[in-house]
Amino acid sequence: MAVRNIVKIDKDKCTGCGLCATACAEGAIQIVAGKARLVSDSYCDGLGACLGHCPEGAITIEPRDAAEFDERAVQAHLTQPQQEQPSFVCPGMASRQFQRERALGTDTAPQDVPSELTHWPVQLTLVSPAAPQFADADLLLVADCVPFAVGDFHRRFLKDRSLIIGCPKLDDVQSHIEKLAQIVRSNNLRSLMVVHMEVPCCFGLTHIAREAIARSGKAMSFLDITVSLRGSMIRSEVVKVEPMVEAKR
Repeated sequence: MAVRNIVKIDKDKCTGCGLCATACAEGAIQIVAGKARLVSDSYCDGLGACLGHCPEGAITIEPRDAAEFDERAVQAHLTQPQQEQPSFVCPGMASRQFQRERALGTDTAPQDVPSELTHWPVQLTLVSPAAPQFADADLLLVADCVPFAVGDFHRRFLKDRSLIIGCPKLDDVQSHIEKLAQIVRSNNLRSLMVVHMEVPCCFGLTHIAREAIARSGKAMSFLDITVSLRGSMIRSEVVKVEPMVEAKR
């Protein structure tokens, strides 16, 4: 063994969201018993591609005695068929059923409710940073499950705001960070609100917003809101972000 850079995972900070495991092309990280784990030193190249994907800052790179990176072992590991079910399922994938609640007076004939949406497209992958809806805008970045959980989403969050949506678990996180950084850099935004679900993987949207602002070269605060699976607001926090040193230059 020799001293080399290798991944270190802080189990106390890890929420088991699985974003790091998805980002690791070598399959060196797996979710075991609800926590990210480095399954073999020889699978980790120490380059840290997983670092930017952890919304909790639970992953660092440390120099320590470790087995050499073994590319052949990695290839064998990646091609090995999965014979057992994963020992962990992301909390956001757990099946649940809710009893529907009806408000008083809702048995009358339904009426069309006007939409507060003012532009299209809304998916972060598809929008242009130079689109007119972003100029001097109050920007709303939303996890794409939120509108289905929040019954009055349009009135509570969307009204008078320019919308972009994305999924921090299934979308390309780095692409979203770069696109949002361009939006922040190119437009004089009045405010930014980030709304995501309470499941661990959804907090990746906060990470996307924080990293994008840091890379934009601007100092900015945003309101980070966590919504429960039943659609109620359970947490609201102001997050202040300073630009990266490189971005300032």
